[in-house]
Amino acid sequence: MLQGIYDFVKGIFQPFGDYLIASNVPVASSFADDIDALIALITVLVGFWALLAYAAFFFLIFRFRDRGDGSRAQYVTGEEKNLKRWITYPHAAIIGCDLLIVFMAIMVWYNVKQRLPEADSTVRIISQQWAWNFVHPGPDNELDTEDDITTFNELHVELGKTYHYELLSKDVLHDFSVPVFRLKQDAIPGRVMKGWFEPTEAGEWDIQCAEMCGIGHGIMGARIVVETAEEHAAWMAQGSSGKLASR
Repeated sequence: MLQGIYDFVKGIFQPFGDYLIASNVPVASSFADDIDALIALITVLVGFWALLAYAAFFFLIFRFRDRGDGSRAQYVTGEEKNLKRWITYPHAAIIGCDLLIVFMAIMVWYNVKQRLPEADSTVRIISQQWAWNFVHPGPDNELDTEDDITTFNELHVELGKTYHYELLSKDVLHDFSVPVFRLKQDAIPGRVMKGWFEPTEAGEWDIQCAEMCGIGHGIMGARIVVETAEEHAAWMAQGSSGKLASR
């Protein structure tokens, strides 16, 4: 039931999310639409009440301005029912909007961060000042075996497959960010941060560090290469044969 309500509300705000975000930053993961729809929801609801408050504010300033005729201001105690309703009704509506935002945010958080779908493969992401190292499973599709493929600043994944990742830091706080995936996860020294993604668009996309990590933070970029099954198999064969797997 809750998922049905979530899907209904998401469907309402998804077109605005496409216009607001996806028109500028491509959607390349299975949960990117959820993030965009949530941002659109918050923008619309908060923007509506903000504009309404500004309009009421300036209307009251203009309507009850000093006209120079000596009229005295009306004293309002706040107990008049005909005046209280102008506060009570909008207040109740705003609380309802807040609850909707909280509900949608919790659902997105659960679906993206808490619920890890079954993985087709797992990659290890190692951050350090100021570069990224990626460990891919080889043909056996298991990490920590002899056919693992390690690359520098270049992560290769297959289109349409669900990946789990193990994110580590060798030194300070970093943040693994893939804007087209709407993925952002802190890398914390001494901890293994786990998450998932499913690429939905082939191509080469930017990876960035989104946590200030020292003087080289601004140049700590990498890329993720989303390949078709045939392209990924060819790349993996090249990497397994000992040839250079990253540029």
